[in-house]
Amino acid sequence: MDGRTVLITGATDGLGRALAADLAGRGARVLVHGRDPAKVSETAREVAASGSYVADLASLAEVRRLADEVGRDHRELDVLVSNAGIGTTLPGDGARLESADGYELRFAVNHLAGFLLTRLLEPLLVAAAPGARIVNVASAGQWPIDFDDVMLERSYDGSRAYAQSKLAQIMATFELADRLDDRGVAANALHPATYMPTKMVIHARGSGVSPLEEGVEATARLAADRALDGVTGRYFDGTREARADAQAYDAAARRRLWDVSERLTGLGG
Repeated sequence: MDGRTVLITGATDGLGRALAADLAGRGARVLVHGRDPAKVSETAREVAASGSYVADLASLAEVRRLADEVGRDHRELDVLVSNAGIGTTLPGDGARLESADGYELRFAVNHLAGFLLTRLLEPLLVAAAPGARIVNVASAGQWPIDFDDVMLERSYDGSRAYAQSKLAQIMATFELADRLDDRGVAANALHPATYMPTKMVIHARGSGVSPLEEGVEATARLAADRALDGVTGRYFDGTREARADAQAYDAAARRRLWDVSERLTGLGG
């Protein structure tokens, strides 16, 4: 990873913070992101980051500002790790919440923010190609998208909202892989580990199952392992390639999600 520039969203806690330390230790120029300025500054110092950025991904305007700032500071981006996300109960304790833009919060933060950021940073990734990588931290918890009620206004459940947003990440990853394959940018998604002891897991269930190091290993592998050069459009469970929900392999559903995501993020004109 010597000299490779890596942006990690949600890097001030849990998996993101540990991953930032791991990749910086491998010689990467790590850019850390978070929404709390104090935590961002602390993390940047702790991991010897090469850059730090503050943005609340519950606001698409702040996502755009984040992309502008990264683009102002860097001409190329070798790896984008979309790790920032919210769980089933934190925040809200099971209540339906909306983003600054009026979208269901989990879909907005876990999917739309990463989708928009990736699209806006695409020129920097292409500039670093061949060998640039997009890594989307998703989950084994997946729920098919109901395109008639994407915002879950009729029937809300926090676990369903989370799982729908995570499948949306995977579907967008597969679509990105197809669209960027001839431009030298790989896109993959993974379930890093089962119930790592992160803040959102502890809040939801009281304790973890898998050690944080397991998730770091799996995520760092997709970001850094040269044996994966050219591997794109895959979903991994830890370090093993796995099968996502069937909807992820429905090309029409992927294109429909892409169109919906472009419209909601303002990319569709």
